[in-house]
Amino acid sequence: MADEESELEQLRSRITALESRGSARGPHHRVRSFFSALLIVIGCVLAPLSAVAVWTADEVGDTDRYVATVAPLASDKDVQAAVANRVTDAVMRHIDLNSLLEGAAPADRPRLAKALARLAGPLDNALRSFVHDKAQAIAASPAFSTLWTNANRAAHDAVDKALTGSGGGAVKLTGNTVEIDLAPVIDQVKARLAADGLTAAGKIPEIHTNFTVARSDDIGKLKTAFRLLQLAGAWLPVLALALVVAGVLLAVRRRRAVVAAALGVAVAMGLLGLALTVFRALYLDRLPAQVSQPAAGAVYDALIRFLRTAVRMVVTLGVVIALAAWLTGPGRRAVLVRGLWRSGIEAVRGVAGRAGLRTGPVGPWVRRYRRWIVWALVAGAVLAYLLWSYPTGWVVVGLVLALLFAVAVVDFLAADPGPGAGADTAGPSPERVYPDGGDKGSG
Repeated sequence: MADEESELEQLRSRITALESRGSARGPHHRVRSFFSALLIVIGCVLAPLSAVAVWTADEVGDTDRYVATVAPLASDKDVQAAVANRVTDAVMRHIDLNSLLEGAAPADRPRLAKALARLAGPLDNALRSFVHDKAQAIAASPAFSTLWTNANRAAHDAVDKALTGSGGGAVKLTGNTVEIDLAPVIDQVKARLAADGLTAAGKIPEIHTNFTVARSDDIGKLKTAFRLLQLAGAWLPVLALALVVAGVLLAVRRRRAVVAAALGVAVAMGLLGLALTVFRALYLDRLPAQVSQPAAGAVYDALIRFLRTAVRMVVTLGVVIALAAWLTGPGRRAVLVRGLWRSGIEAVRGVAGRAGLRTGPVGPWVRRYRRWIVWALVAGAVLAYLLWSYPTGWVVVGLVLALLFAVAVVDFLAADPGPGAGADTAGPSPERVYPDGGDKGSG
């Protein structure tokens, strides 16, 4: 009884000491937790701005990147239809039905003029349809693809000027609209019409009409913001990451902070993706009636395609990091998942051992250095992600699956085969020593 009372007293004193230590460290921990949360929140807020900054630097600051983004639009059916309609309207404004009588004999012109007057509507529609077919054929031809690429390469300076206030203007920047001149397309349509018998098209003067690439009444207001984001470029993502890492290192419970930070970044980027979708609807609703909404939607989707890809990639990466931090933690469910993983690996290893599979000296070596091998695999996956040009969400998923497969192979090789699976070394089985001290051999 005396021993029990003494032990109980010692336990009470230790509990008292721990409680006093905890209360003494409480304010310090609260301060650390506050600043940790503050840094993580700021980093999460900067995450979507970082994505926009990188997109601005790539799309606006890199001509080749911009051209590669908009070049596929030349094959888009909505863009081709919008270009054909625009060219048709421009050509029809310069074609008079009376000009079709120039090839007729002077004595027949009055009679033909009366016939044209009675059939003006149907003839005009037929002529418009004829011109539109030629314009549509040009818009769907490889020549238009070349014209579109060259025009957008020239237009890049205008886009830069529209969004940042700097740069030249190879194409027109009218107010808050970036436009591409379709004069080369009209020239090809005129030549095609003249070759197909509509000689009046050859007398049409040079026509300049424009196709809207980007338009916003708020471009003037956004110039400063876009300029700052372009200047920030790749530095803003580094700052956001540094703030998140600093917040995690400052946290009292770092694993929980990693989970919160990763999910916070994922949520912030998800909100950016939602904002891009909402802004698309608002942007299309505010376009003038003469602008083709399907074509404008295709252009918008092409311009922000890489930004949406970055959003999906970061959301996927954040969820993966949060899951990894949770699964490696001491939580009951995490321990259960890890136990199921080990049980599965050991079961497969046991079956392979009973089937005669031997790993030789590889198994013990992998068992000995398993931790270092796993960390090397993780470092390799991270390096592959960092060296990947413009990774997507599927790239992240692929790297994670490859890493899990590699870790499964390591765990398979490092698993203890057990006494019933046979020896797992290259040499003969070691002798077994029984409790009674007798040497029964290796049998």
